[in-house]
Amino acid sequence: MTRKFSSDRLLIATHNQGKLEEMAHLLEPHGVTVLGAKEMNLPEPEETGTTFVENARLKAHAAAQATGLPALSDDSGIEVDALGGAPGVYTADWAETETGRDFVMAMTRAHDELVASGAPQPWTARFCCTLVLAWPDGHDEVFPGVMEGQVVWPMRGDQGHGYDPVFQPEGYDITFGEMDRWEKNTISHRADAVRKFVAGCFD
Repeated sequence: MTRKFSSDRLLIATHNQGKLEEMAHLLEPHGVTVLGAKEMNLPEPEETGTTFVENARLKAHAAAQATGLPALSDDSGIEVDALGGAPGVYTADWAETETGRDFVMAMTRAHDELVASGAPQPWTARFCCTLVLAWPDGHDEVFPGVMEGQVVWPMRGDQGHGYDPVFQPEGYDITFGEMDRWEKNTISHRADAVRKFVAGCFD
């Protein structure tokens, strides 16, 4: 039995403003005040897990322990089948440079490795998102979400973030990078996970 959410405040364990706005928008109908890790001056814990759920758990529990509030965190990334599921949990790491994250570099690397692999198109892939809601008493609930699609090249669109310009979701002929942000938010891997979270903890 999933534990219900009974607080009026929820800490989103992210320093990413885009993710925070997205979550606040999705939770608006439930009358929950959403707080971000940045405004609570929380450090970003090191993501040492080898799976999405391990990293999400790590972040959620660290935030719940530090603040005494229920904390929701997500870990997400793109899995490309022809690359054996890479970059997967290392999706953001592929973009790391000495001066910050460079996702054009990361997308180019994914494309170059696909070409080098000789894998035929379509290059099937999926965006994965795992949400973990942790309470200060150590209890947690896990909600995985997924969006199937394919990697396309060249990059298309300047909306969204991360690998969005090379990901074409199943059933669409445009990339996440070409899609209206709020439309994307209704079909994305995160929306899938949030729907499960809301059904489990609110409904």
